[in-house]
Amino acid sequence: MAHTRLPGIEQFNMKGRTAMITGGSKGLGLAMAAGLASAGCSTALVNRNLEEGISAAEELNKDFGVKAKAYSADVTNLEQVEAVVKEIENDFGKIDILINSAGINIRGAIDELSPEDFNQVMKVNVEGTWNTSRAVTPLMKKNKYGRIINMASTLGLVGLANRTPYATSKGAVVQMTRALGLELAPFNITVNAICPGPFLTEMNIPIANTEEAKNFIVGATALARWGELREIQGAAIFLASDAGSYMVGSILTVDGGWTAK
Repeated sequence: MAHTRLPGIEQFNMKGRTAMITGGSKGLGLAMAAGLASAGCSTALVNRNLEEGISAAEELNKDFGVKAKAYSADVTNLEQVEAVVKEIENDFGKIDILINSAGINIRGAIDELSPEDFNQVMKVNVEGTWNTSRAVTPLMKKNKYGRIINMASTLGLVGLANRTPYATSKGAVVQMTRALGLELAPFNITVNAICPGPFLTEMNIPIANTEEAKNFIVGATALARWGELREIQGAAIFLASDAGSYMVGSILTVDGGWTAK
């Protein structure tokens, strides 16, 4: 029967593909970079800290035998982002996949946070995502292929006290994903978002052992625990590969059941 000849697991093979991952030197960004590298994808890690990125790229090359290189850029600076996209194109020949993983979180009550706090989170999480997406779009249009994966958050879908900057920024990323997905679909470029729940990354270590984390963060998940870094990889591989080719403007939650409650 014809359906027995469907590609199956081969859809996850990313040999010959190149991914640009912002914030790819640590945390979820590095975990997703490693996931793609394990499927044969070449990786370009973009971070502000070049030394940290170089170390991560060397690790990817050693572990998976793929081409991996680090670049330095501030995602809030469009000129820097456009320059690094040109560098990556020169080094790799193309950019098939963009993962927007660079992000920050500033916590606190609204009357204790400053306007600068709010604007900084919005600038990195929203403007940074927009800048990188804008920068790769002409290249992806030229190649008639692209995968853009935005890192939103569970807090882009539900609320949590003392998180107004972060929740606002991630809600914006969710809507950006939907709008851009509709805009770029005619060019064979898919845009989707992953909404992670509580993963014990560097960003969350400061609150890991607090009562708030136990009651309102980990306690909000059906699995009643922090996510492990490996558990973000499957979603990233799926959306970045041919397996996710019919996903447009989708918001994929990897949250241990937080939003199911």
